[in-house]
Amino acid sequence: MEYGICHLGIIPGRADASDKAEMVTQILFGEHFEILEQRDKWIRIKSAHDNYECWICHKQWMEITNEDYDNYSINEFVTVSEKWTHITHSKSGVQLPVSCGAILPHFQNGRFRIGGEEYHYAGNIASKVVEDFEDFAMVLLNTPYMWGGRGPLGIDCSGFSQLIYRQLGYSIPRDAYQQVQEGETVDFPDFAQPGDLVFFDNEEGEINHVGLVLEKGKVIHASGKVRIDLLDHHGLYADDHNKYTHKMRIIKRILKN
Repeated sequence: MEYGICHLGIIPGRADASDKAEMVTQILFGEHFEILEQRDKWIRIKSAHDNYECWICHKQWMEITNEDYDNYSINEFVTVSEKWTHITHSKSGVQLPVSCGAILPHFQNGRFRIGGEEYHYAGNIASKVVEDFEDFAMVLLNTPYMWGGRGPLGIDCSGFSQLIYRQLGYSIPRDAYQQVQEGETVDFPDFAQPGDLVFFDNEEGEINHVGLVLEKGKVIHASGKVRIDLLDHHGLYADDHNKYTHKMRIIKRILKN
């Protein structure tokens, strides 16, 4: 069994072993994974933090040991909270761009190591304090929607909720239909608290969208872009379009205040 880690800022995870295949997610710097299959110039991986499977290019990963994999899996490491920033390779001085949510294993006194390579980072890290939820969410306001995206240049609805929760120290599944299985049900929109997940369904009753409660009557979500819309018992109402855009299904609470 082989294991790896993302040592680049952000890389695409595809549905199949091809550059033309659909991008279904992105892997962020410092996220580690198990290698399930190798095919020519591609490897199929399973992410350690959410068990999501996808294909990545064989040039975009670094091998780690079984011991490293277990170590990364049992430890809770700090994450970058800035929208865009950089880390610096300690020996060469080469800078590498990273985005919010990047993992910094064993970070201490501004330094951390990945696969035997030491880096340093002087920017902000996530506090993992639930009360800072809105600050993390607003960093990505107006980020364009992109299917499979998990970063500040493009993000999808469930990638947005997953990334914000990661900043708070919570690991939740990748897709909305999986995320809805987590947490406790909130009976009415009036009882919703900041950070609660609001799920929406399509005409077939399938969960197809998720957003996060900012405050009573407001939800931040990725639809066209990361935006703030009004919430009531019918669903999301977009003032700029003068209509309801999503039909509410259920509200779930995961964060512990």
